[in-house]
Amino acid sequence: MEGLEPHIPSTSVVPQAGFSFTTSMRLLCADAVQRVSVLGHIDLGRVAFSFAQARKLTRHGLYATLTPMRFAGGSLTCRRHARSYSIQRLYDRQGREVLYIVTFYLPRFMDLPFREKLVTVFHELWHISPRFDGDLRRHAGRCYVHTHSQEQYDAEMDGLVSQYLNSTPPPTLHEFLFYDFAGLVAKHGRVYGTKVCRPKLLRLG
Repeated sequence: MEGLEPHIPSTSVVPQAGFSFTTSMRLLCADAVQRVSVLGHIDLGRVAFSFAQARKLTRHGLYATLTPMRFAGGSLTCRRHARSYSIQRLYDRQGREVLYIVTFYLPRFMDLPFREKLVTVFHELWHISPRFDGDLRRHAGRCYVHTHSQEQYDAEMDGLVSQYLNSTPPPTLHEFLFYDFAGLVAKHGRVYGTKVCRPKLLRLG
């Protein structure tokens, strides 16, 4: 896997020509966390970007996911049903622990309208804990991931997109999102990137 030691099984295909989806997504997100202050706590050097193939070629289903590499409060272990568990660890070549994996499901994600793609990107970045400790951002109550109102949550993410676009980011960073997947392939010949396997839960003892 490009830039990361394979503590988690992974593959990376880097042809001589084509469009690197995961590299382009990392550059876009790096610009976003600099321009949108509420995301300024994110260190993208400790975030892995991945893509996965959507199993069904339909509009319905996952567009992207954020995988936290630690448990509640940044803990390395958790207890479930009287057993203790840990999670596979991932490090970069400098030995820094990767705390999050952002995965985009292709071609489904690229077939969204432009603004919905950006909303999805900010949706996943927002899930990263303000403490940047490998855990998710947690809200009070049972719906600790999205709060009690999905409509309110979506509106907040759309507001972040407006904030980002109003800061006049370089068009070269997000112009690829104007294409659907077929259009991206037609323009560049092929689309490639990094794949990171989902980490396994490990039972201790």
